[in-house]
Amino acid sequence: MTAASIDINADLGESAESLANGADSELMRHITSASIACGGHAGDTWTMERTLELAKELGIAAGAHPGYPDPANFGRVELAIAVDELENSLRDQIASLARIAANLGVRLNHVKPHGALYHAANRHHEVALAIGHAVIAVDSNLIVVGQAGSPCLDSWRSLGLWCAAEAFADRTYERNGTLKQRKFPGAVLQDPELAARQALDIALRHRVNLDDGSELYLVAETLCIHSDTPGAATIARVVNERLKAAGVQLRAMSAAWS
Repeated sequence: MTAASIDINADLGESAESLANGADSELMRHITSASIACGGHAGDTWTMERTLELAKELGIAAGAHPGYPDPANFGRVELAIAVDELENSLRDQIASLARIAANLGVRLNHVKPHGALYHAANRHHEVALAIGHAVIAVDSNLIVVGQAGSPCLDSWRSLGLWCAAEAFADRTYERNGTLKQRKFPGAVLQDPELAARQALDIALRHRVNLDDGSELYLVAETLCIHSDTPGAATIARVVNERLKAAGVQLRAMSAAWS
């Protein structure tokens, strides 16, 4: 990857309603990679199939978005479950999406953990390894997505996996590199121009501005826009347009970048 190339990803297929009303489809027109819920925190056979069909139709990369098997909490609560149980659940989730994708002639490109699982992988080596082993059990060529600067990326590389470091266009950061918790004001950037400005800073300067006026250094191969952020499709469109206008090439994440 060069400083002028980046992927834009979003988490999709998490709601049958968002697929039925066209919200997911509109968002997908402005991204290059879709991470698709595959039955853990959300998603079923229909949502997986429909989202994969949209990805194929729009020519964007498709990947798995597994989470803790906890739809009641939308995968946003860290579960105290055995590592082998977690690994088996993640393997089954990824494999379910892979089977549907194969039937549609779609090749899966990546795996991005969801919600509490994503953040648990940042803090717990054994959780990161469980994710990595689940990926290997399905397809060791899949790229694994983790937060830029997180030790989970090194954990996955130690298993021989390709990785993509991720930053966020629609979330603000703390000085230690973590995301500001959603319960605090300003944690989510709902203004498309503010999100686009942050995306440009990440893609071109490898920096994000913090509330105290300082800057956080980070290098990312992919930018996330959350599908449940209000106005997500508009945010994605403006981010896409501003990056292109600045000469940034938008393309799906690739193992060649790792």
